[in-house]
Amino acid sequence: MSEALAASPAPAADLSAAGASGARQFWRRLRAQRAALVAAAVVALLVLVALAAPLLTAIEGQDPTTYHPSLVDSARGGVPVGPLGGIGADHWLGVEPQTGRDLFARLVYGARVSLGVAIAATLVQVLIAVVVGVSAALGNRWVDQVLSRMTEIIVALPLMIMSLALLAIVPGSFPRPVLVALVIGLIAWGTLAKIVRAQTLTLKQLDYVAAARLSGWGTWRIARRDLLPGLAAPLITYSALLVPMNIGVEAALSFLGVGVKPPTPSWGQMLTAADVWYQAAPQYLLLPAGALFVTVLALTVLGDGVRTALDPRAASRLRVGTGRRGEARADAGTAAGTDPLRPGTPADGTKEATA
Repeated sequence: MSEALAASPAPAADLSAAGASGARQFWRRLRAQRAALVAAAVVALLVLVALAAPLLTAIEGQDPTTYHPSLVDSARGGVPVGPLGGIGADHWLGVEPQTGRDLFARLVYGARVSLGVAIAATLVQVLIAVVVGVSAALGNRWVDQVLSRMTEIIVALPLMIMSLALLAIVPGSFPRPVLVALVIGLIAWGTLAKIVRAQTLTLKQLDYVAAARLSGWGTWRIARRDLLPGLAAPLITYSALLVPMNIGVEAALSFLGVGVKPPTPSWGQMLTAADVWYQAAPQYLLLPAGALFVTVLALTVLGDGVRTALDPRAASRLRVGTGRRGEARADAGTAAGTDPLRPGTPADGTKEATA
């Protein structure tokens, strides 16, 4: 028995084949969800626009910081001159009230800031959560107690209030997008750390981890070789949902005046300046608000699709269906003595004899 438990892990070729098979199953389940595919296409387009912002603004012939006083009517308080906020061949989405800065350039550069801050904050959260969660699960009782209590304190802290306090006391010379990403990441990792700890405690009970321990592997080698691959699915799932949450936090902080500072464009900052122009220049409010809404919605739908694709039980529920029709199918399969998830297979799991 002990020799079987202490057997060496599976060959690398077998592990690679299993990983490839799991990846194929994941993509197959993800492709079966049309909403997730559309959301993935929208997210990819937004990322492409953010990365290509310098090229796009160069094609338009504008930049996000140049003032155009001649394009606003000072007699009317700075309202853009021309129809629809000054939309034309030179300014594809019009200009900003009072300053005349190009709205298209500020919108695409704002995408770089908003998405960059959200993704960087998510990476910080994941890194801290993995270190704290795995250490708590693998450490002794005292280490677990200390890290668990610290995690609960972090979870209980009000994110917006702590972020406002930290951002208000940091000198203005520090790069603001980097600071916002660090503040969000350093405050909002508690919930993910609790998920990592719980998942690690579950993985510790599996046979292959016990075999690795009996074979003489150290704790951190087991964590690196056996536990971290098992944590990939919940980490990817929760991270996909953290990105839209962090975009909303960054926009809220910029709206409150402690986030990204002018002249650096940000969607939240544009919303802050647009709150008094929704009647005179509605596009100045609608464009960043619409971009923020579409981005958060697409990332949320994509995150939910990734969660479903990584969870075989959720995928099974999708195949069977929900509601009355799904229940009818399950009841019909049970009455016929077959498994509703695998037509033609008896419900007891045995294979039917073939003539």
